[in-house]
Amino acid sequence: MADDLSLDLEELHHLQTIAKRPRVLSLISSHILTLQKQANDAASVAPTPAPVPTPTPVPVSTNVKVATEPALKYTTLGSFSWDQDTDKVKIYVFLEGVDQEKIQTEFNPMSVDVKFHDVQGKNYRCAIPKLNKEIVPEKCKVLVKPKKVIITLVKASKGNWLDLHFKEDKIKPNLDKERDPMAGIMDLMKNMYEEGDDEMKKTIAKAWTDARSGKAADPMKSYR
Repeated sequence: MADDLSLDLEELHHLQTIAKRPRVLSLISSHILTLQKQANDAASVAPTPAPVPTPTPVPVSTNVKVATEPALKYTTLGSFSWDQDTDKVKIYVFLEGVDQEKIQTEFNPMSVDVKFHDVQGKNYRCAIPKLNKEIVPEKCKVLVKPKKVIITLVKASKGNWLDLHFKEDKIKPNLDKERDPMAGIMDLMKNMYEEGDDEMKKTIAKAWTDARSGKAADPMKSYR
C-alpha cells in the first residue's frame, strides 16, 4: 500500500511540474494532499518491530547453532517534499525524535538510501532507487532538525531537475499553439485513468459518460 501511494505521489508531482492550466493544477494539488494524508496515516499505524531475542549461550562442545538476529523492519517514508537550486537538491522528511547518531546513509551516484533507527520505537527508511540525475556521494549529508530531517544531495553537474526520480516520460506535451486548449486536459485525464486506482477510474469513466450524454459541460466538472 505504501509503495503504491509513493508511486502515485511521484506521478502526480511529475504532472504538477508540467501542468499549465490553473484548474488542472488545483486538481493535482488536491489529490496530492489526499494521498499524502493517506501515506501519513498508514505510517502512523505501522506495526512496531518485534523485540530482538537474546541468543542463548551454547556450549563449545555441542554442534547446536546459535540463532541469528532477525533483520530489522522499516517503515517506508513515501511522503516527503523537496526543492533545488543549480548546485544541490534538498529533501525534507518530516519526522520528529530522530537521533543523528542513529542514522545510516548510503549515497551512490544514482541512488539514495537513508535509514532512521529507533525513532520513538520504530525504524524508518527514505530510499530513492534511481535518481533523475547523478550526484556526488561524498558531498551529500543529512541534517537533523527538531521536527524534520534535511537530506542534501550535491549535483554532479549544475542544472535544473524536472523530477527527483528517474522515469521515462509517459506524457509528452504538445507544444503546438494551435491545439485545442481542452486537449491537454483530455491527455491528463487519460493518463490519470491509466495510472489511477479503481476509484479514480470509476470517477473518470462517469465524468466521460456524463459529458457525452450532455449532463456536464466538460469532464472536469465532476472534480469541482
